[in-house]
Amino acid sequence: MKLGVAFGWYAHPWETLVELVETAEALGYAAAFVDGDVSMLGGTRKTDVLDGWTLTTALLARTQQIQIGSMRLVHHWNAARLAQATASAERIAPGRLRFLISIGDRPHDERFGLQRPSAGERVLWLDEMLTSMRGLWRGESVSMSGRYVTLDGARIQPTPPGGRIPISIAGRRPKVLELVAAHADSWEINLPPLPDRVAKASEILERACRQRGRNPSEIERSMWIFTRIQGSDDRAGAIAEYRRLNPWFGSLTDDECAAATVVGSAERCRARLAELSDELELDFPVIDLSGLDAAASRATLEGMAPEKSR
Repeated sequence: MKLGVAFGWYAHPWETLVELVETAEALGYAAAFVDGDVSMLGGTRKTDVLDGWTLTTALLARTQQIQIGSMRLVHHWNAARLAQATASAERIAPGRLRFLISIGDRPHDERFGLQRPSAGERVLWLDEMLTSMRGLWRGESVSMSGRYVTLDGARIQPTPPGGRIPISIAGRRPKVLELVAAHADSWEINLPPLPDRVAKASEILERACRQRGRNPSEIERSMWIFTRIQGSDDRAGAIAEYRRLNPWFGSLTDDECAAATVVGSAERCRARLAELSDELELDFPVIDLSGLDAAASRATLEGMAPEKSR
């Protein structure tokens, strides 16, 4: 099983995060995901809040094989600047950047002078951005006079091999799923791992693909799955933590939260992850260790190592 790992919610200082990512690489994980674009501290506690792009490129430089990903939010970037940055990362670490992007929703962005248009406008922005970026990656001179992207003969150099970088789009709502069908090589399924909810979103994506003459099976399916190895089968603590770290899933019942979390012994967690991957037809499950301390993260990395899951 190709397996990724996510370290989120600013749980670790730089030195610890490097060690954990290097451990994941040594254990055979295919990718490590870290926090993405930020404009505010994650909370009141004192912790490193590292810029996602700086962090991504630093980790690419510190590792040899593992892919590195973090979320790009469309309203944080100029399209040509992002095309240039991603092409530079591809030149430095070929094939190892997981380019993950979405429309985002950060209430505090306005404090940093960033625009915060409606969700519908951010969908349009992302469509314009990805269209222009693909042209720039192909080595074209790109001019666009869109609502959010304005370019006048922009070019980048060097361009990535084959003129492309795989795009992963995170989302769950119909308009974003239309962008997945139009632009994405990978769908980051921004839902709890509940078959009925994923099935509804999958139907929307499949319809959008058919309208474009695209085979939906061409799009990789990836999902972050909240994972906690523990000696007890008591899920109460894990459910409370899941709710705290995933406030956007606040409508879930306790039973749904229990079904959406992978909790228990290492053997039980590996078996449950395999079940979910089959049920949801995932090509690339990612164990979500967001919020875990360093010791628990190391233990989970070792317990869930891809070699053990085969």
